[in-house]
Amino acid sequence: MKISTKGRYALRLMLDLAINHTGSYIPLKTVAQRQNISDKYLEQIIHQLSKAGFVQSARGAQGGYRLAHTPDEYTVGEILRTVEGSLAPVSCLDCKTPCDQFDSCITIGLYKKIQQAIDGVVDHTTLHDMISDYRTKHPKAENI
Repeated sequence: MKISTKGRYALRLMLDLAINHTGSYIPLKTVAQRQNISDKYLEQIIHQLSKAGFVQSARGAQGGYRLAHTPDEYTVGEILRTVEGSLAPVSCLDCKTPCDQFDSCITIGLYKKIQQAIDGVVDHTTLHDMISDYRTKHPKAENI
């Protein structure tokens, strides 16, 4: 499994909104500048996150985006799956119709263990956890 740029940027976007979570809306252009990411690319990503109910939006001069929930209510896994799709290390773990070799595959057990390890990490790590870890390691840092 390799997390694409889209997945990495979605996570950075959500972390930025979480760090600056005051209840106010944050312009996407502000996030783009802080994260050094193209605002056009972030528009594509924020659309997916908004559609999934992760963020709320408002139009106008005071508009922008904010988290729909508190940072501890978002797991890394749900964010990544929203923009990436499956996090399976091999496609046969996702198939509704597995290949002819599935039942006798000598490597499928290993792939299942890898999948469980990935799920165990991303599904039990929240935005709040990531921010806490970062602030512990960088106590003088204001932003990520």
